[in-house]
Amino acid sequence: MQQAPTARQGGGGTARLRVAIFGGSFNPPHVGHVLAAAYVLSSFPVDALLVVPVFRHPFAKELAPYDARLAMAERAMGWLPGVTVSTIEREIGGESRTLFTVRALAERHPDWELRLVIGADVLADLPNWHRFDEVAALARPLVVGRAGVVHPDAPRAVLPAVSSTEVRALIARGDWEGATVVVPRAVLEYVRAAGLYRAATDGAGG
Repeated sequence: MQQAPTARQGGGGTARLRVAIFGGSFNPPHVGHVLAAAYVLSSFPVDALLVVPVFRHPFAKELAPYDARLAMAERAMGWLPGVTVSTIEREIGGESRTLFTVRALAERHPDWELRLVIGADVLADLPNWHRFDEVAALARPLVVGRAGVVHPDAPRAVLPAVSSTEVRALIARGDWEGATVVVPRAVLEYVRAAGLYRAATDGAGG
């Protein structure tokens, strides 16, 4: 984990640091994730962005090993100014839930003002999230539009219609040329060296 963001200085002293939480399976991270991170930092009133790979998926979806997904997230987004890749969900342990993660961050960093980054593609699933009303109270959502999403609350699309499911399928059939278009170079190099996703993985996080 990189060093955690620190409080910013305001005109009257130390002000609350505005931190956006960007969670996901990152199985693997793709260019849509990189663009989302850059977009949030450049377009919303936030000072830092915390990338949080899922430790243990609540629906027992098959994922690449946590350490591999953490390494890929660091290669994909850790180089961006203002971005920290966090191991908070491993530190908490057990089944990953957004509420548990947000609560832990709020307790550990009372000087942070938390926001939660969500893609427009998950808007329809929010009623099924574990106590999303409490999540939203602790970290107000920042919704990022994604191409191809049809939902009344979806903002204008700024992200391409690429998914980790698509990426895994490309890799599984050996279409490295196709994967190069939608996966950061450093991530693809890691995937090839580690031999990940060589066979189709059904049901892994998108």
